[in-house]
Parts: sequence; structure tokens; C-alpha cells
Amino acid sequence: MAPQLPFGLILLVFFGLVLIFKWINILNEYERAVIFTLGRVDAEPKGPGIIFVLWPIQRMVKVSLRTVVLDIPPQDVITRDNVSVKVNAVVYFRVIQPVHAIIDVENYIYATSQLSQTTLRSMLGEVVLDDLLAEREKLNQRLQEVIDRHTDPWGVKVSLVEVKQVDLPESMQRAMAKQAEAEREKRAKVIHAEGEAQAAQRLSDAAAIINAQPATLQLRYLQTLTEIATEKNSTVIFPLPIDMLKPFFDTGKEGK
Repeated sequence: MAPQLPFGLILLVFFGLVLIFKWINILNEYERAVIFTLGRVDAEPKGPGIIFVLWPIQRMVKVSLRTVVLDIPPQDVITRDNVSVKVNAVVYFRVIQPVHAIIDVENYIYATSQLSQTTLRSMLGEVVLDDLLAEREKLNQRLQEVIDRHTDPWGVKVSLVEVKQVDLPESMQRAMAKQAEAEREKRAKVIHAEGEAQAAQRLSDAAAIINAQPATLQLRYLQTLTEIATEKNSTVIFPLPIDMLKPFFDTGKEGK
């Protein structure tokens, strides 16, 4: 009969295996571990790969270094020209200093979200509606700089902020549609007026040429006859200059 192992030895072996599994940790390439030893944080994070955490003396907090895409819910914003709009945005950020992200702020994702919402409301409230719609790229750059400056002490780098959508009140949408229609009508009238001015200038130039060269008018008459003849009309109108008939009138007077 095989000798039985003491229960205390079995318990010790089991506790040792659990302890070894708690000590050995494997971190992915995008992960880092912030180690606390008896409550004090180590200066440098550990990882990736296999790391040893001497539990219960040491405690590990994992931090992901991947870019986080944070969706900012729609915010009620009153622009500088007193227009109430709803604006939502998206923020791209990542942790570049894991130690600061853990010890300097309780929850860096939640803190970045709240900071982004308040910054969005305050900054967009300083611009007029036209700038909010037309200068969105500049506003995105300003938002990124301001939010990144405030998250820098947390070890968080904000790489991009994009305003996704601006919801206007229905009355403002109708007013902007009327404004756009009026702008198109104004451009059409300006283009028509410019065309009339150019046409008048060309006619003036043509009149000056005909006045300097009277034979030009007769050539134009002949060209008009050619165009009429090609249309196979039954009636042909022959435009004849009065000056060409003057010799006949003079001959008739001499005969009398």
C-alpha cells in the first residue's frame, strides 16, 4: 500500500503552485505593467513579455498603450451669435507614460472624456455659427491643442480631435436655405449683368469698326444673304443700302 502524503504537505504544494502562477505574468506588446511594492510605485513600468510580480508584496496594474477612440456625446452649445446647436465629436488619445496615468488621475479615460466635453462646449461657444461650419479644421486643431495640454500631466497624449456633426435648429436650417438661395440669385444676376456689359462693349467695338470701314457693312449684308439662302426660304429679303440707290435717284432728277 502506497504511503499517503500528509494533508499539510499537499496544502503547501497547492499554495506554492498558486503563488507561482500569481508571480508569473505575460504582457502583450501593447501592454505595460505599473508595479506597486508595498504601496510604493516603481519608477519604470515593466513589459512586454514575461514579468514577475511577487504577490502579495507587489501589485500590478496593466495599462494599454493602444490608441483609444473616445466618442463625445452631443453637447448643447450656444455660439457667440446666440445660436443654439448640438455638437458631437470624437477624440483619439493614447497613454505615453503609464506611471503618471495610474498615480496622477483616478480614471484617465473618464477624466479625458469629461475634459473633452467641457472644452468642446467652452471653445465652440466663443465662435460664431459661420466659423463653426466653415472653419472646422482650425477648430479641430485648437481643440486638440487645448485638451492635450491639460492631459499632458496625466501621461496621456491627445493626437486628434474631430467635430463629427453640428445639428442646427429647424428654423435656422430654413433661414440658411433662404440665404443660400438669395446668394445664388445674386450671383446669377451679377453674371447676367457682366454678360450684358461685355456684349455692349463688343457691339460698341463693332460699330466703331463699321464706322471706320463702311464696306464692312456691305460684306455683312452679303453674308446674311448667304445664310438666308441656305435655309431654302420661299421669300428672300435683300437688305440694300440706300447709298447704293442714290446714283439712280440723281439720274432721274437730271432727266427732268
